[in-house]
Amino acid sequence: MKSWASVVIPQLNDSFNFPPISLTNSKTLKNEVLPKKDTYRMYVCGITPYDATHLGHAATYLTFDLIIRYLRASGSEVLYVQNITDIDDPLLERATRDNLDWEDLATSQIDLFRGDMLNLRVIPPTHYIGAVEAIDLVSEAVTALQAAGSIYSIEQDLFFKNYSSQDFGSLSHLDKETMKEIFSQRGGNPTLAGKIDPLDCLVWMAKREGEPGWPSVHGVGRPGWHIECTAIALKYLAPVESDETCIDIQGGGSDLIFPHHEMCAAQAQVLTGKELAATYVHAAMIGLDGEKMSKSKGNLVFVSKLIKSGTDPMVIRFALMSQHYRLDRMWTDELLEEATKRLANIRKALSAPSVAPTKPVIEKIILALSGDLNTPMALAELDKWALDSLNEVSGGEAKELSTALDALLGLAL
Repeated sequence: MKSWASVVIPQLNDSFNFPPISLTNSKTLKNEVLPKKDTYRMYVCGITPYDATHLGHAATYLTFDLIIRYLRASGSEVLYVQNITDIDDPLLERATRDNLDWEDLATSQIDLFRGDMLNLRVIPPTHYIGAVEAIDLVSEAVTALQAAGSIYSIEQDLFFKNYSSQDFGSLSHLDKETMKEIFSQRGGNPTLAGKIDPLDCLVWMAKREGEPGWPSVHGVGRPGWHIECTAIALKYLAPVESDETCIDIQGGGSDLIFPHHEMCAAQAQVLTGKELAATYVHAAMIGLDGEKMSKSKGNLVFVSKLIKSGTDPMVIRFALMSQHYRLDRMWTDELLEEATKRLANIRKALSAPSVAPTKPVIEKIILALSGDLNTPMALAELDKWALDSLNEVSGGEAKELSTALDALLGLAL
């Protein structure tokens, strides 16, 4: 599948030192330094295209955009894969509700998502893979899981035994009853008759009447949600034999920790004998009016609508970075207004005849980002610099700072 257009990232000069970046690992619940590598392999779960792009999506993809920017600025490369779940029950249900062709709905929402990511200057993935184009990969993965004795059928549907992985449950840190409750809320069916274990997940759904299906050795049908990402990640981020894990970073929103990432990790462990990721990184939820922003609640704020109403995409980006990526937070008009004022102040300072010293503030921004992407601290340092510049403190180069802001924070000012 075609990704969005490349984002040009300016190069910083060689005088800046980049400490190793640390990130909070959801599995260990610790802030851990990423070992230095020439190339990092990162997989971030993409959208199901029926309500794109709300600010929860934007906040998630900005988080991983910042990681890529930092790693590349520090001299490493990032092989980045993102899927798009362009066939799934929620998409079909929305198409039926709105009397639309499901493929047309998916295409329109994918196009909208691409445009939003480009407007927000989010770096596109190296490989952008749809579930439909990955049908053969999924079928091969299911066959391999069958050979490992981890698959069973209920009628014509195939299920994966999550507990065939010895590590199942170690990512989410949840007890089984809580898992069952969340599973039932997020696409699972723990009470389905015939299951060996309530938490076993669907990996191949036989074609239903009136729904699409694709031929495979497992019959005509379509992939389950979790196996889609497992198969794509293992194909396009092929594990390096000498590495202890399949990939370096697995990412997404915090609502994906369970069941999605837990079950992907279990499948990968059975398929490869390895942990899926060295580091699991999760962006917190964005809320509105006191509740999590979600499709089911219908309380969504869309990037495209904000931009269409005249909001500068850089203001949206600034507002989302003004609070830490791991902090559940509310989107408010006041947050947007504050970001507008702060960014205007910074732009005014950058256009001043002389500006405050720029190298020290760039160094502080780098240090803040290296510590678990502390964007609030980075932006606070930027505010201080702007105030100094507007108070006619001199000795800096505006071009040097504007280059750094684009390279590190994605702020094209």
